Amino acid sequence: AASPWSVEDILTEDDEQDRVPLQKLKRLGESEELRDLLLNPHLRQLLLTVDQAEDKSALMKKYMQEPLFVEFADCCLRIVEPPEKENILPE
Repeated sequence: AASPWSVEDILTEDDEQDRVPLQKLKRLGESEELRDLLLNPHLRQLLLTVDQAEDKSALMKKYMQEPLFVEFADCCLRIVEPPEKENILPE
């Protein structure tokens, strides 16, 4: 039986800087905001289309023009890379 694929099978050394640690990815599953977005049938269809596409890169460029897809991407980024708190006075 073939072993399941691993992240190392699809990432090159150049991609390593873009790798998100598993602990941060787990936060995605815990986010109510993300869960609420994923209830949208239009967004779910967009994600399925990307997942099944041969040329994912071109499709991603197209979908990054769609406000709903951008909202989804921004939400994911905020979860895995929370913005640093700026201009907050210490207590």
